[in-house]
Amino acid sequence: MQVIATAGHVDHGKSTLVRALTGMEPDRYAEERRRGMTIDLGYAWTTLPGGATVAFVDVPGHERFVTTMLAGVGPVPAAMLVVAADEGWMPQSAEHLDALTALGVRHGLLVVTRSDLLDPSLALEEARSHLAGTDLAGVPAVAVSAVTGAGMDELRTALADLAASLPTPDPAADVRLWIDRAFTVRGAGTVVTGTLPAGTLRTDDELDLLGPEGARRVTVRGLQALGEPRDTVPGVARVAVNLRGVAREAVGRGDLLLTPGAFLVGDVVDVRLRDPRGAPADLPSEVSLHIGSAAVPVRVRPLGADTARLRLARPLPLRIGDVVVLRDPGRRRIAAGAAVLDVVPPPLRRRGSGARRAAELATMNPTPDAAAELARRRVVRSADLVAMGVPRSEVAALAVPAAAGWLVDPAVVEPVVTGLGAAVDAHDTTDPLDPGLPTEAARRAADLPDARLIDALLRAADAPGLVHRDGRVSRSVAAGLPAAVRDGLDALRADLEVDPFAAPGADRLAELGLGPREIASLVRAGELLRLADGVVLLAGADDRAVDLLTGLGADELTLSEVRQALGTTRRVAVPLMEHLGRTGRTVRTDSGAHRLRR
Repeated sequence: MQVIATAGHVDHGKSTLVRALTGMEPDRYAEERRRGMTIDLGYAWTTLPGGATVAFVDVPGHERFVTTMLAGVGPVPAAMLVVAADEGWMPQSAEHLDALTALGVRHGLLVVTRSDLLDPSLALEEARSHLAGTDLAGVPAVAVSAVTGAGMDELRTALADLAASLPTPDPAADVRLWIDRAFTVRGAGTVVTGTLPAGTLRTDDELDLLGPEGARRVTVRGLQALGEPRDTVPGVARVAVNLRGVAREAVGRGDLLLTPGAFLVGDVVDVRLRDPRGAPADLPSEVSLHIGSAAVPVRVRPLGADTARLRLARPLPLRIGDVVVLRDPGRRRIAAGAAVLDVVPPPLRRRGSGARRAAELATMNPTPDAAAELARRRVVRSADLVAMGVPRSEVAALAVPAAAGWLVDPAVVEPVVTGLGAAVDAHDTTDPLDPGLPTEAARRAADLPDARLIDALLRAADAPGLVHRDGRVSRSVAAGLPAAVRDGLDALRADLEVDPFAAPGADRLAELGLGPREIASLVRAGELLRLADGVVLLAGADDRAVDLLTGLGADELTLSEVRQALGTTRRVAVPLMEHLGRTGRTVRTDSGAHRLRR
């Protein structure tokens, strides 16, 4: 299915056109049919030549209902801009075009209606002149008459071509359904409708229902699309969702259904502005922000020539790259479009921070970039990057220091570790009888959000002078060992960084000048882990092995599976698993296999 919204001036035949295409009545209220004017969103659907199904969101064209129009167009990937041949371009034609331009809608059709009343060529030429310079400048155009049927076959063909050209959404994407209607069905309870742009909805799904009062967990009792019950509905789709145990009064237009935990909900964002008329954006200090079916008052703080900070009256789950419409309710016009650059912007408290932020925003673009976001934030949770809109694949591909779900920008590793070393030295000078910083003090000194990052940074920085063990970060005893021993350790470390479970043989240890006494001193210094006579690895290799084996997801592992997973030999795998058993991290099963303790 694809979903297309109508747009155009009041009484230019949008609903009549949808009715002629689908055979369905989009106007739901008797008042709409009596007045011949759409005042709320209407929906209908049809099957086009070639078999594609298209659902239409029919929006009101009257100036008083622009907010409703934006609620219908917001989540939709394409639009059908309607102009009447006997009236031509009108004020709401212009504002609807401004809205589509501000939203960045690039797919659509220009439809000239009532071609039986006047030659459509004049209206078509006039509309083309207004579309020039916008994202819809080159869209196909069709002249029709819903009364006589002239041009309707050509319109259906054009709609089929349009539907085929629209991008295919990701069925595995996180669900973000903007609710545009809520009502009660006898015997079923509360039902909400909306346009699902991507992702997949399933019966019995648990979702977050987010409204002005916050979020609550809800369950999908049933689904319907195109008037038929469904167990699964992938986007793009017009969908009705029956929610279990939700009162009708607890949900309304502008609320959302979300994949739990997949979005960051905030009330401050930084954006890049775009005036739909091509001029520099001229924004008042207070405007209305429209995205999906939501309309939220915001305060505007200009930062640069085309950037600003928006403070929302209500937190929303926005992502980098989202496009919103800013409407000036005082002048009743679309003031600007805005692309979201940052959904977790830094505070602007110090003098000059606004100018510095403007300079930074000038270098940013609304395309989520994992490396760029990490560089700006220094340390960030991988889940938060995904929630900001960065693709999961990009986050997973980052080769950076990481621990406990946190990622660290490689550029800050050396400065942080250097500062940590200075803090350890200062502590030891002040209190030589109590050497080393306690773990929590070291975390604060390094300005890290999680103490588990200390080990990752020490490994990444290749800092043999510092060790973290027994709840303290201290200078390594190895720093006081003879230079020949330190040189041998450095060479051994280089070998094991490449292949961490390839314990060196006796010949290699002898070549490095590491005999039994030297090995014993390095084990005491916490630099090496001795698994058996002549079998040594770098300290922490046992923890690394546990992480790798846990990642396999198997309940039990044979010695052969362990050896293959770690890329090592039986000579190393046997004493390593015995060591893990002695330290309580594995148990032997009756079959002789190894089970990791969860």
